[in-house]
Amino acid sequence: MTDIVRETVAERVALLEMRRPPNNFFDEALLTELADAYLALDDEKDVTVVVLCAQGKHFCAGADLRGMGAAGIRRVYRQAFRLFSGRKPVVAAVQGAAIGGGLGLAMSADFRIAAPRARLTANFARLGFHQGFALSVTLPRAVGPQRAQDLLLTGRPVSGEEAVGIGLCDAVADDPRKAAVEFATTIAASAPLSVPLIRATLRRSLVSEVSAALDLEADAQAALLDTADFAEGIAASIGKRPPHFTGS
Repeated sequence: MTDIVRETVAERVALLEMRRPPNNFFDEALLTELADAYLALDDEKDVTVVVLCAQGKHFCAGADLRGMGAAGIRRVYRQAFRLFSGRKPVVAAVQGAAIGGGLGLAMSADFRIAAPRARLTANFARLGFHQGFALSVTLPRAVGPQRAQDLLLTGRPVSGEEAVGIGLCDAVADDPRKAAVEFATTIAASAPLSVPLIRATLRRSLVSEVSAALDLEADAQAALLDTADFAEGIAASIGKRPPHFTGS
């Protein structure tokens, strides 16, 4: 069964749904399939806007790191980079949790609509890890460098309601998928040749910045994979207890 299902939900709006419920953890295969779907939609003249959503309780609880290793991280980020290379605007509908790389996936979209009690977390430092999925670029762009530093260094969770207040999300809705489709439909009412060109101009430096950031993030994550602090961070997260880091 495919992990990404496409539907046409409104005039000039395509919906891509991740189907790995309840947590929708991603790996290289899922991101490859999603990137393939994005780039295929670039060639479809009857689609102007994409809605990204997920089946189940959570939008995306992060990466499945089991057995990934440094080489696996780089392969995953090659697919992540492809998501930033599409030409059509993307609206993400965020329910439940968007954690770590899951937040990075949400931030790769142009817009985010979240449930009021959604939980968005850049929890990397609480795991003894380094941020990834180009959050080094997308997070400061959305919330400003000072607040991005706050979110990355503390790893604190942000609700959907707070996320709108700080610019992390664009709106809250009890049904974020429905609201995302409605917003995408509004965009899709604009001239279909104008929309991707306007987007490309606004994002003209983003792709190169993302490429550089993904390389740096992969290096930093690889350096931390075998540390005692990362092992402790993962164990603490699984055990739902505070981590006890030693700097080793």
